[in-house]
Amino acid sequence: MEFSSLLFLVRFLPCVLLVYFLVPGCMKNTWKNLVLFLFSLLFYAWGEPVYIWLMLFSTAVDYINGGLTGYFVARDKRGAAKVFVVLSVAINLSLLAVFKYAGKYALPVGISFYTFQSMSYTIDVYRGKAKAEKNPLNFGAYIAAFPQLIAGPIVRFSDIAVQLRERKSDIDKIRYGVIRFTCGLGKKVLLANQAGEIFHTVTGYNAGQMTTLAAWFGILAFMFQIYFDFSGYSDMAIGLMSIFGFSIPENFRYPYESKSITEFWRRWHISLGTWFKEYLYIPLGGSRSGMARTLLNLFIVWFLTGLWHGASVNFVLWGLYFCFFLIMEKTWLLKLLERLPNWVSHVYALVVIYFGWLLFAWEDIPWHRLYLKAMAGGSAAGFVSRETLYLIVSNAALLIIVIIGCTSYPKRIAKTLTKRDGIGTALLQTVYVAVVMAGSIAYLVNGTYNPFLYFRF
Repeated sequence: MEFSSLLFLVRFLPCVLLVYFLVPGCMKNTWKNLVLFLFSLLFYAWGEPVYIWLMLFSTAVDYINGGLTGYFVARDKRGAAKVFVVLSVAINLSLLAVFKYAGKYALPVGISFYTFQSMSYTIDVYRGKAKAEKNPLNFGAYIAAFPQLIAGPIVRFSDIAVQLRERKSDIDKIRYGVIRFTCGLGKKVLLANQAGEIFHTVTGYNAGQMTTLAAWFGILAFMFQIYFDFSGYSDMAIGLMSIFGFSIPENFRYPYESKSITEFWRRWHISLGTWFKEYLYIPLGGSRSGMARTLLNLFIVWFLTGLWHGASVNFVLWGLYFCFFLIMEKTWLLKLLERLPNWVSHVYALVVIYFGWLLFAWEDIPWHRLYLKAMAGGSAAGFVSRETLYLIVSNAALLIIVIIGCTSYPKRIAKTLTKRDGIGTALLQTVYVAVVMAGSIAYLVNGTYNPFLYFRF
């Protein structure tokens, strides 16, 4: 089940909200967490009923290991506590290795996200950043919460532990959640899907049809598709969690406004970058042990970041590609960029990002070579054709919208229009929600192209 589906929007979501708000919020939200947990299991089981047992097993493993870790930490027996931390990490990584990298089983949707989320709990308990959760329903709701179950953000237990027991769904949170969810839905359905159709059209050309300009335009379309697809999902997740009374971390901060690759990775998929920093880079020594060790740590982190996205050579190369530029920036390039005009640094970052998505777009390495050949002018179809010009001209309006939409300007304009509370602001927000929701539903009724790119991870 996908957020951007009629089944979710007109059946599942109204049902879960109705039951959730009818259930009283007594007993430190235990009943509401039960509702969230059960509906989350239903959400996950809808598409993959077999793998619901995998999620339940993972939840039980980390609940037990986290509890035992907390028990021994409280008694200052850190050696015994470490045993259960290692056991938790070993089991979670083994499950990830078997189901994602062994190639013997179909990939459970979202396993990379909820495995990392589950592991962080036991580690945080050992570090003293969180207390072991005694209520299994609270812990189950944390692991399985359907709003961010499939594609994040990756939420650490320490960020949400208090909210599991003490949150309230007031009118302000619900209003914000509805607007944020609608914004994400519009990003996904009205922008990402349209950009994805362009990319799908270009990659559907054979070698004799793909012109040089079409190849360049195709990657540009993918660049916008993956941003609006993934950030749209994150917006929907944050919005839904807000409706349920939760506040979870942001996952994107206008990454295409970056002026360096270092800045880009502070703005893109923030929760994954934070996870690798907190649970891998810093434990390896971070930048505290000299430049040589720092560069080695960066290499390890980015090799594993690429591998996290999939057991394919292109993802590893994608991770190492960005690792190269991050190392260059850390050693000398960042100082140079800071002295250059902002627009030069911005162009540099966008060019690097653009070619990075070329690596990311397909797992088929031979296809990368053919595509690069077309981009370099080696296509038999030449530089441009009527079909290419028609594709670009017919999507010119969309191109302008996505270029503006991936910047902070729409948010600034919205803040200006709604800076004063009152009937006018409420009316404007209501119209926005109604128009975007109606447009998205109309597209879903008639459209056929509606994948979530990050569901495969």
